[in-house]
Formats: sequence, C-alpha cells, structure tokens
Amino acid sequence: MRQGPPTTRALRLLPLALCLLGSAPSKGRVGVVDVRHWSYSDYTRVVVELNGPVTTTVKRLPSDGRSGRPERLYLDLPGVWVGRRYTAPIPVADGLLEEIRLGQFTRKVSRLVLDLERYDHHRSFVLRDPDRVVVDVYGNHKPPRNSTNSAQLSIGMLPTGMRRVRRIVVDPGHGGRDPGAISVDGVREKDLTLKVGLDLRQRLKARGFQVLMTRDSDRTVSLEERTALAEGRGADVFVSLHVNASPRRSAQGIETFVLDTSYQRHALRLAARENGVQPRDLDDLQRAMAGLRMTEVYDHASDLAALVHGSLLGGVRAVYGSVEDLGVHPAPFHVLFLSTAPSVLVEMGFLTNRHELRRLRNGFYQAVVAEQIARALSHYRNERAVHLARSAP
Repeated sequence: MRQGPPTTRALRLLPLALCLLGSAPSKGRVGVVDVRHWSYSDYTRVVVELNGPVTTTVKRLPSDGRSGRPERLYLDLPGVWVGRRYTAPIPVADGLLEEIRLGQFTRKVSRLVLDLERYDHHRSFVLRDPDRVVVDVYGNHKPPRNSTNSAQLSIGMLPTGMRRVRRIVVDPGHGGRDPGAISVDGVREKDLTLKVGLDLRQRLKARGFQVLMTRDSDRTVSLEERTALAEGRGADVFVSLHVNASPRRSAQGIETFVLDTSYQRHALRLAARENGVQPRDLDDLQRAMAGLRMTEVYDHASDLAALVHGSLLGGVRAVYGSVEDLGVHPAPFHVLFLSTAPSVLVEMGFLTNRHELRRLRNGFYQAVVAEQIARALSHYRNERAVHLARSAP
C-alpha cells in the first residue's frame, strides 16, 4: 500500500495492526462474505456482502499531490470484522476505480476504501437478505478528442427527459438457484419469465431497439448485477418480468408496478417476496432511498407503466376475454430503485391460479404478452420523440 502523510494515516490498513488484531472474528461480530464489482465506461458498482446488518456512510477525500495518493471514497463498517483477509488491494483499473481496499481499521471497525481514477458523483445503499453495502460510482465523461458534437457525448449523461428511447434492458426475473414462484405441479417462475423475455427481445429488435438481457439462460443473477447492466450501458428503459403467486388460489389478474413511496399493504408483501426480505425489513431507510430515486424519473416511469399495463391488459382481453385488472401500483422493489432508468415490473399472471397457470405455460399466451409489451414500448418511444421535437429550440 502507498504511505500517505500524517493527515491521511487513518486510511492506511497497517499489516502490523492486522497481526495484532488476529484473523478470527470475535463472537457476535459481522463478517465479510464477498466483495464484488461490475465495471462500465462511466460507471462502476461495488458490493460488499456481509453475514449480518450494518449501517454506514460514504465519505470522500480529495487527492493529495504531495504523496501521490488519489482521490478516494471510504466507508467505515462498525461491528464488521475483516482480520487478515483482504490484506492486498483488489485491483479494478477500469478508468474510474483504481483499486478497492478493505481492512481492519480498529478492533470494532473495518474500513472500505475506493481509490478513484475519475469521479463525478456517487450513491450508496444498505440492503438486506443477504446483507450488503452497494456503492455506485459515476465518472465524469470524457468527450472524444477534438469533438464539439454534443450527440457524441454519453447518452447516459443526459437527463431522462432529454433522451430518446433507444436502449431497452429486459430483465427476466429470478433464474439459476432462484426459481421464483413455483406452481403445485412444478412450473417455475424463472422459466416462464425467460421464455417471455427472449420472445420480447426479438420483437423489440424487429422494431429497431437495442436490447440488453440481464440473463438469456437459466443462471443466477443478483439484483445488483441486473441493474448495474442498466446503469453501465445507459439504458433508457428497464422492464422486469415476473409471475405472481398468492396463498389465495382464486387470486388472478395482471398488475404492473412502478417505484413510489405511497405503498399499499399488498404491494409491500409482494415487494418483500421479490426482494427476498421480510416486510418489516422494508424500513424507513429503504423508503427514503426510494423517495430519492422517485424524484429523478418517476413521471416517466409512471407513464411507461400505464402504457405497458394498458397494452398488456387490452391485448390479453382481446384474445382470452375477461381478465382481472389489478392496476398499476407503487411498490419498493429493489430492482426498480437500483436503476436510474424509467423502470417497471410486470406481473403477468398467477401461477397459483389453475386457469391462469394454463395460460402462462402456453406458448401462444407468452407470445401475446411479449407482443403487447413490445407495442407499449414502441408507443412510449414515439411519445418521447414527439415531446423532444416539440421542446427543441
């Protein structure tokens, strides 16, 4: 590790101190399970997974020209034990982060340090089940040399209201070790969402969209990885596909969700299931985070949700007759507030209802769902294009 001047010695993770502290955590201490990161040109996400809850705040320190120490972010993790693990930095070198350092700062506190190569802003979250800390770092975009054409700047740098809709992230819910909801005869949510997602990709490509899939096979993808893809690739829309379930076998219908803070009891229960947490864990902190996220793109996401829901409901009714309209609802889904693109989550029927299960497992019904969502996204793109044309100087 580089050595800094006396004013920055608090950030050094001293090998001698680590030896004195030992390698085994004291009873009741929270331990580090894993450190992961995903890198893109103007964005990097870092996730520290823990085996217990933690509270923390990100702090920023400027670069130090005398020592050559780079600008950095750091987080103190009270009650977390690292011991002798991670004595070597985790290299990143993606143009934004130089490296990640994690070590035992005191006997009661571990410290995470992100050495920055380039920086514009950051945000952080603390999530549950599994417990983890998420830090998103955004870099100040470097335009092409000798270029004054604003169209060549990163699309992701533009506010949502100024961007044309070109790039869609399709997120088939669950996958791999996470089957999602399962019917009484073994139909798995993860298989249905993948089939619809792959169909939707082809229909969107045929309409001229760029399409990114969070998964195109049966693999495990974390919520952080799903939305890191959307952030890193400058997604204009994020659509997450799911299938509903209920202890009440008569429950049926189609519903669509958008992020908001005015949660309903039903929405809280469903969000807890999809987030993999207990309803009580959707606490004030997560409500506050959702509120911050809502102020950025809520109007656009709300318009998108209304279009998707109306198109899906109308298309299914045209083929199958009466279908229960469960409406568009606000809910605190992690997969919605971890992305800054306008995002919606579609529940396309109930696996626990025998009539809807028959439809859901049918390829024709899956095609109807994919087609109606594709039509809604085309409509949304056209509406945005008209709005931008009218607002142009």
